[in-house]
Amino acid sequence: MRSLIAVAGTALLTVPACGSTVDRSPQSAPAGGKLHVAAAFYPLQWLSQRVGGADVTVEGLTKPGVEPHDLELSPRQVADIQSSGLIVYIKGVQPAVDEAVQQHAAGEGFDAATVVPTLATAAHEEEHGEEDGHAHEDIGYDPHIWLDPHRFATIATKLGERLATADPAHASGYWERAAATAADLTTLDKEFQQGLTTCANRAIVTSHTAFGYLANRYMLEQIGISGIDPDAEPSPARLAEVAGIAKQKKVTTIFTEELVSPKVAEVLAQEVGAKTAVLNPLESQPASGDYLTAMRGDLATLRTALGCT
Repeated sequence: MRSLIAVAGTALLTVPACGSTVDRSPQSAPAGGKLHVAAAFYPLQWLSQRVGGADVTVEGLTKPGVEPHDLELSPRQVADIQSSGLIVYIKGVQPAVDEAVQQHAAGEGFDAATVVPTLATAAHEEEHGEEDGHAHEDIGYDPHIWLDPHRFATIATKLGERLATADPAHASGYWERAAATAADLTTLDKEFQQGLTTCANRAIVTSHTAFGYLANRYMLEQIGISGIDPDAEPSPARLAEVAGIAKQKKVTTIFTEELVSPKVAEVLAQEVGAKTAVLNPLESQPASGDYLTAMRGDLATLRTALGCT
């Protein structure tokens, strides 16, 4: 346990945030009369492209490989938000985007968290939201709604309705693509339900509590090393608590993430006699494939780690 506590002060390092730059003049109606949509980060960009199709141009505000929680907007991106016909975001994930929408484009904002039921944050996060000096906005709910395909299907439908309102001339296309996307997400949901029905273990220990919706939907138990904010440093007490729970529940795998340093998770795994595996929270564009393929990759990883048959 001494080695575990020794790394308690080590930050869960993330890739430094940086704004993306786009060499074009922001415009809500570019050549061809297409609606311009600004999407806050990858899952929302993917969804906007799927539902919008050829009738929209979609600008992702967060570059691939960048931790979205720490995004800082460039002046050009703020102007892009101001001139967009629709901004697709989730309040609480990126404070810079929240502020820009509120100040410059409140009427064009589509907050995906407002169209589905949300989950409250874990009790230990509410008690220690500013632990070790890492304060973050208390929005009262977990914003990682895209990791539940069932909820994401509802968001697809609502996004189609919102695009149809913003661009009535192409309404039928938006409705059709929204229905097709929702159907694909419903199929994915069924695959998760079937794949995780019979598992030897149902507890998942994760780098940060990004998987609450996935756990809730498929009756898993998430134990996060750190909370909603991936930058927050877990205290020695929290690390010891997680180690105890992992041993008690006979956890065989500690899950890490691509954009978060695995150091603390690796030491924890060594402490409890487990291995590590990457579970993708889809906060950034995957190296290959898309949202659907990455989620199916997560399903395969979970099935192996949890001993599902």
